[in-house]
Amino acid sequence: MPIEIALWRMGQTPERVAFSALDEEKHLESLLASDLSILDPNLLLIGRQVPTIYGKFIDLLAIDREGNLVVIELKKDKTPRDVVAQLLDYGSWVKTLDDTDIAGIYEKFMDKRDGAPSSISLDAVFCERFGVTAMPETLNEAHELLVVATVLDDSTERIIDYLTDFGVAINAAFFRVFKDGDKEYLTRAWLIAPETADAKISDKREKLPWNGEYYVSFGHRDNSRNWEDACKYGSFLSRWRRLVLADVEHARARRAHLGQRAPDRLRRCRYC
Repeated sequence: MPIEIALWRMGQTPERVAFSALDEEKHLESLLASDLSILDPNLLLIGRQVPTIYGKFIDLLAIDREGNLVVIELKKDKTPRDVVAQLLDYGSWVKTLDDTDIAGIYEKFMDKRDGAPSSISLDAVFCERFGVTAMPETLNEAHELLVVATVLDDSTERIIDYLTDFGVAINAAFFRVFKDGDKEYLTRAWLIAPETADAKISDKREKLPWNGEYYVSFGHRDNSRNWEDACKYGSFLSRWRRLVLADVEHARARRAHLGQRAPDRLRRCRYC
């Protein structure tokens, strides 16, 4: 269950401030679009109502300081199954976006917001927002899914908790409004504390052991080596691998010559 939040007005005796639901979650979307730090201070908004190739629209799309994308979907009047299924569907599209796609989404977002082409690039805004000198070399190596709602039902909570147990980067935040006379206060609570969610996901995303294979890419850049050169001269890795295997065989032969049992696997060699 998410953390419950309550407010009291301090005086001679504490007086509880009444809770009031937002009139519409569309209003919450506008609030987040104007200042996304309300949701998370470590995010930069790069798109609103972003069209996907499936004919749907992502409510809000953001990027964090590591260059990973965050899909934000407001629950609105959707059922728990619908909102989570929609988020997963969006995630299947977001994972295909490359650096050019992301820059294009940001440009369209800024053009629509300002009513004219923007002269500030995503790179410049990113560096200013996060206080860095350059964006990460590769963007969108991972992504996160966020449900935003004014009320979270038990079914949505169970589904999200279940998915995080299997390493899916999904979480939910819900907002409440407290009215105190003519003043209103907005509060936020997470279904799963972000630190806890990150730890659960990291535990499930352990790297698989190396399968013993090497992969070499050729011809990605104009001045890089091509496939014909690789066939004629061999690659650095193929020569390195031959040296390693030769060293292993030499060590085994030497042990056998000295009457020692050659180990099944040589733990270390001068090239490892």
